[in-house]
Amino acid sequence: MELTFREAERDDLERIVELIADDAVAATRTGTYGAAHVAGFEAVAASPDNELVVAEAGGEVIGVMQLTFIPGISRNGASRLLVEAVRVDKAQRGQGIGRLMMEHAHDRGRARGCALAQLTSDKQRPEAHRFYRNLGYEQSHEGFKLPL
Repeated sequence: MELTFREAERDDLERIVELIADDAVAATRTGTYGAAHVAGFEAVAASPDNELVVAEAGGEVIGVMQLTFIPGISRNGASRLLVEAVRVDKAQRGQGIGRLMMEHAHDRGRARGCALAQLTSDKQRPEAHRFYRNLGYEQSHEGFKLPL
């Protein structure tokens, strides 16, 4: 399978929302495609420190992830790559697409001078946790969230 990566376009947005919402954990918090998603897309697209990346095969969007590049003071002024909303179409899982997507994310981080890649994964996703550990990620911190 020939896989290509590119920055998402506005026309990809409905498919992106579909991919992100396609599991029980994310469905309720993602909602159905609408104006809020368009506004979010526009904000991400306007930010020089964010990339919404799609994985495409045969002209179809089969994966998505958001990359955020965060400058910092800690770790001797190191920048970090934050990887969010990684999704692969259910019908395409188990074929190495997620691994290729993460390799692309790491390459983008290195290109932007990031010293570290980080991500969070919902505690209800043990398969995702195995996937990230197999890529070399360590569960080094406890994450905390507070709705604002």
